[in-house]
Amino acid sequence: MKKQLIAGNWKMNGSLAANEALLKDLLAGLNAPVCQIAVCVPAVYLTQCQKQLAGSAIDVGAQDVSAHESGAFTGENSAAMLKDLGVRYAIVGHSERRQYHAETDAVVAVKAQRALAAGITPIVCVGETLQEREAGKTEEVVKRQLAAVIHLNGHCISEIVVAYEPVWAIGTGKTASPEQAQAVHALLRAQLQAATSHADRIQIVYGGSMNAANAAQLLAQPDIDGGLVGGASLKAPDFLTIIAAAQ
Repeated sequence: MKKQLIAGNWKMNGSLAANEALLKDLLAGLNAPVCQIAVCVPAVYLTQCQKQLAGSAIDVGAQDVSAHESGAFTGENSAAMLKDLGVRYAIVGHSERRQYHAETDAVVAVKAQRALAAGITPIVCVGETLQEREAGKTEEVVKRQLAAVIHLNGHCISEIVVAYEPVWAIGTGKTASPEQAQAVHALLRAQLQAATSHADRIQIVYGGSMNAANAAQLLAQPDIDGGLVGGASLKAPDFLTIIAAAQ
């Protein structure tokens, strides 16, 4: 049975002092976790976090990765650079990147490919907007987004993590009910099973406002293999509660 993954997405938050205090509290509160744990931090803090977490049960992840290997792409961070810093995971296709940076399904697929080639596990985000859900297009949207990644990375698709993040539940305080989330996770699981015989090893995590209060119910669903946690990952007690719920 695969382990669950609890990954924190700090988004554009943090400072040297705040990061040090948060990680110190997390390390002090961890009790031989049986799930996998990661924190996906702003690129400027990767080195700081990697040093503080070295040898611990918490892996370091990036919040994005360039679709390019190297060259004249000012402000970008290549997969090779992230690997050089000891990065284990990289979020690709987060809804905020799709919305604010116009990232297409094709770009997300390439980013996943770059991460995989460097030995980094991409956390591939898929999810529908409120408008799309109300129009009955949830299945169409998430399957299209995942299909692009499968098409380009078919031979090693079993090495990715998929994060279902209903866009209408990110940073809004709204959360998909356990039943709503499970239904989409089951759909994604079936899509992956059609693409690879190793689908059962792929973690499909939930990424829509998971918090200390709702984590246990969500994580109890048969096809939810963990969480991509936003705001709650910036509060050590809350993040530790979610980690404990995964056990």
